[in-house]
Amino acid sequence: GTLSISMDDIVSVNNKNPVVILLADQSVVTSPSLVVDQENLVLPDAAQTFPTEDLAVINPEPWELGKGYRWTGSVSFALALQRGNTDSDELDYRLDPVWRSKQDRYTLKLNGELDETNGKESANNWQIIGKYDYFLTAPTYAGLFVSVENDKFQDLDIRYVVGPYYGSQLFDKPIFSLQGELGVSYVNAKYDIAETQRYGAATWNVHMTSNYLGGNSALYFDQLGIWNLKETSDIILNTTFGLSFPLMWDLEGAAEMLFEYDSGAVIGVDDLDQTYKVRLGYTW
Repeated sequence: GTLSISMDDIVSVNNKNPVVILLADQSVVTSPSLVVDQENLVLPDAAQTFPTEDLAVINPEPWELGKGYRWTGSVSFALALQRGNTDSDELDYRLDPVWRSKQDRYTLKLNGELDETNGKESANNWQIIGKYDYFLTAPTYAGLFVSVENDKFQDLDIRYVVGPYYGSQLFDKPIFSLQGELGVSYVNAKYDIAETQRYGAATWNVHMTSNYLGGNSALYFDQLGIWNLKETSDIILNTTFGLSFPLMWDLEGAAEMLFEYDSGAVIGVDDLDQTYKVRLGYTW
């Protein structure tokens, strides 16, 4: 399989196969062989030597050379069926594709829930999030956020959120990765019963992961926050705690806790929704 080894743990490398090397200054070097010795990258046939810290990628993919995009993502489902005194059917779905190039990144997130209890619909909600990131000086980027959301049983007919943000990859190690974004947005929320709300908002997005548990598993934390700058007591927080773990082939399992908080929820609607689920999905 694939081994991940820190450069600090490598004493020497002797590769007699042809290689393409992407250096930290984005220059590309080709060589019929490669040697790492005494913390130096040696290309014998090219008569060139570089310190190992100048090495970015060996045999880079086309997108790392500025050619096209790398497409990754996942699609997953959580299904629960109950029969007896109470008949219930629950279906959660999620789609998370990402297109990444050296200069920019497109992200799409689609998730929703359909529940039925004793033959009657008990939950029906969905959300679509689109993001565009343009990379500035590493590790910072600027982006545009667009969200469309519906929740039939929370009296929410449609909520639009759109606005720019500034982000940074604050830490980027397997043991702990932290990405944060701050921005401003325009929010337009139309309700079935309550009055329509339109306001400016401060927004933030936090994403953390860790491989602390090992076994190619990943602990993760995601939070999207929307703070109403017109009514500063109103805040929306969508927070997810989860653990994902690989299964056979490219299948992945995950256990999650989702907390959706809206301090400005309309009368008769709880301001906090809690969901606990186990998902099964496919990654690429």
